[in-house]
Amino acid sequence: MMTETETRTPQPPRKFVPHPFAYHQQLDVRIDNLTNEGAGVARVDGWVVFVPFVLPGELVRCSVYRNHKNFSEADLVAVLEPSPDRVDPQCVLFGQCGGCQYQHLKYSEQLHWKQRQVAELLKHMAKIVHPVEKVISSPMEYAYRSKITPHFQRPKSGGIGAIGFLRARTRSAMVDVEQCPIAMPELNAELANVRARARANSDTFKNGATLLMRAARNGVLTNPHDLAVEDVDGVKFEFQAGDFFQNNPFILSQFVRHAIDEAKATGAKFLVDAYCGSGLFAISAARDFEQVLGVEIAETAVKKAAHNADLNQLSNCRFIAADAREVFKDIPYPGTDTVGLIDPPRAGCSPEFLQQLFAFAPKGVVYVSCNPATQMRDLVLFTEAGYKLGTVQPFDLFPQTKHLECVMTLSR
Repeated sequence: MMTETETRTPQPPRKFVPHPFAYHQQLDVRIDNLTNEGAGVARVDGWVVFVPFVLPGELVRCSVYRNHKNFSEADLVAVLEPSPDRVDPQCVLFGQCGGCQYQHLKYSEQLHWKQRQVAELLKHMAKIVHPVEKVISSPMEYAYRSKITPHFQRPKSGGIGAIGFLRARTRSAMVDVEQCPIAMPELNAELANVRARARANSDTFKNGATLLMRAARNGVLTNPHDLAVEDVDGVKFEFQAGDFFQNNPFILSQFVRHAIDEAKATGAKFLVDAYCGSGLFAISAARDFEQVLGVEIAETAVKKAAHNADLNQLSNCRFIAADAREVFKDIPYPGTDTVGLIDPPRAGCSPEFLQQLFAFAPKGVVYVSCNPATQMRDLVLFTEAGYKLGTVQPFDLFPQTKHLECVMTLSR
């Protein structure tokens, strides 16, 4: 039986709901699962309590800070019985900084839990029991991020305060970060200078600001308008440093290659890359298809993608800017001989986009997602539209964190 102990009762927040637990009431609980957000799951007489920075099997002491309608949230106070999978975090700020959730879990188990979480999302959100491939691991468990964005709040009379990242489970509190173990060494080497320059010019910031740092083939870039140069499996890309580009270069070639191989396996002659951005997938796939077309709503992205196609001397790859209401209007290929590749933002695909995609009716779709939860939500609509789920392959582009990329292959 789980024990409950009460400690001193500090003044609760004004909107605190005092049931079923008092504010800062301490509980000793056994952790039996991990959510896809990285929190441990415990149950007290059937009531769910979420606790961060804990592991399945552990007995921990936690302190409740919020009660919801059907669950509570608590802070970790102490680990009473640690898991054999617990390891020492490499970052002294782990548990304070909100950037990482899994530095206390050995890497092989991070991969195991991410695979399990994708399978559970499939089962509970898409109502599909389907095999999920083992997560492809990152060659670098730390020092892999090629881009970080330290930020700070509005300077006060004393100048700039903390420069870093959001504190865990807060919306605005900052943690001062002098070094980030998951960032590439080049970024950490320059971070002190970037922080010092911001503080020396604090009077130029009327509000808070975000500082960009990107490690590219042509050095560490701090101006979002600077040209970044990258090479992915022999394909060259140029883009503005502030633009979106996958930020784990150590696994990127394998990740892109898998998506293209899945698209190629459909037997389609043509590939349409919606949400094409600066052309990462479309340009990388050009050698494998008769014709490749990238579609983007943003005209600036189309121009950058076209530039990258020219940079690689590709004659069978072009890009068009499409109105959001008519994404597939100007595609010259028949859907029966075309495979779609989509890589939407974290929010997933809009219903309007999916309606247009289903009307175009490609013979297959490779769906790349940085948010498996919205991917599974969209999968329900793919199933209703007559698509069958094939390979589900997660990739760990973000070791030590709750995030991952998942590539699903769908066919009519």
